Formats: sequence, C-alpha cells, structure tokens
Amino acid sequence: MGPTPCRNAQPARGVILKADSIAQLKLLDLQAVDASLDLLAHRLARLPESIALAELTDRHRDLAAEHGRLQTEVADLGREQRKADADVEQVKSRRSRNRDRIDAGQVGDPKQLQAMQHEIETLDRRISDLEDVEIDVMERLESAQTKLVRLGDEVGQLESAIAETSAARDSATADIARQRGDAQAERETLAADIPADLLTLYDKLRAQLGGVGVGTIQHRRCSGCRLDIGAADLARMASAPSDEVLRCEECNRILVRTSESGL
Repeated sequence: MGPTPCRNAQPARGVILKADSIAQLKLLDLQAVDASLDLLAHRLARLPESIALAELTDRHRDLAAEHGRLQTEVADLGREQRKADADVEQVKSRRSRNRDRIDAGQVGDPKQLQAMQHEIETLDRRISDLEDVEIDVMERLESAQTKLVRLGDEVGQLESAIAETSAARDSATADIARQRGDAQAERETLAADIPADLLTLYDKLRAQLGGVGVGTIQHRRCSGCRLDIGAADLARMASAPSDEVLRCEECNRILVRTSESGL
C-alpha cells in the first residue's frame, strides 16, 4: 500500500501569496542554508571536545578534593608524629636521669633505689609502647605522603589534558563560528531577494515544523511530509500561475515547483 496522498496542495482558505518563481527557488536555497545553520548549532552543542572537557573537569574536581583531603591528612599525621617523637624523648629523658642518678650512687636509700629501678622498668615498657605508636604513625604518614605525590601527579596530568582539550574545544568552536558567520552572510543575501511576506511565512513555518518550512513537489510527492499528492490536486497545481505560492494541506509547508515536480 502506497503513501497516503496529500488532500490538497493549496490552503482551503486564506490569502494566496504571490512571488516569482526565482524568488521561490531561492527559498529552497535559503532552506538549505538554514539546515546548515541548524546542523552547526547542533554540532556546537555536542562538540566531542566539550563533552571530553566536562568529563575531565569533573574528574579534576574530584581528584583535587581528594588531594586537598590528603594534604590535611599528611599535615595531621606530621603533627601526630612530632608528638609521638616528643613523647618518646620525654620518657627516655626521664629514664636517663634515673639511670644517671643510680650509676652516680646518688640514691642511698634501698627502698628509694628499688622504687627507682622499678620505675625504670616501667619507663622501658612505656618507651616500647610509645615507639610502637611512633612507628605506626610514621608508616601511615609515609603511605599518605606516597598517595599525595601520586595524586599530585594525576592532578598535574589532568590539568595538562584539560588545557589541551580546552584548546581543541576553542579551535573547534572558532571553526564552527566561522562557518556560521559565512552561512549567516549567505542567508542575509538570499533573504534580501525574497519578498517579505513570503519570508515571514517561511520563518514561521520553519519554527513550527522542526526547522523545515518549505519543500518541493518531487515526482508528485511533497518532500516535506513525504506524502503523495492526489491527481486532482496535481492538476490544479499544474494549472496554477507560476507566481502563486503553493502550500501542502497535509504538512502546511510551502511547496515549490521544480523540474522534478512532474507537472
């Protein structure tokens, strides 16, 4: 079963526009330029470089946050290690003083000597515990510092990638901007040769119909909605003056007659 035919290529009511055939053909050129502008806008909104840059930027934000957290952790562990070192040195200093007094024969009271020796034993155990803490803090600090260096390298690599991708994005954007500028200039030249009422109708239809405001009659079919035009409608269109602006009843687009219209 073939495509559904257009009911009528001409509006049932309303004012019929007039424009010479050259102006109508230029409307097709204008549609081609507008399609190029739409494509360029689509490309600009979906540049691979822009997408890649957004992904890199998100990754950089996450890594930079983690890098900042690790910097804080390293600073905290550094303070913790310094405290652990100080605690060990403080207890060692007390133990050394006790030993020096004993070795110098300054403790004559047997009970005091026994208490001091007991304290030295206690201090030995305390030093061992504190050194375990010191080693644990040192290991955690070294691990955090290693991660910080590695993460810093990753952040640096990401920043380089961001700079390169940003430059590529800017280059692609500038290229599209140049193409859009050329197309816009061509559009203005074409639009200047199209009657104002026809141009206004075209722009209105383009906004309503997905960017396509004009089509052609190709082999007895409307190129806008891709529907066949009935024999009676084709006959009426064939007999219409060449300056009469035709419309598709189905899709409401402007229809332009060309050598391929089959009329």
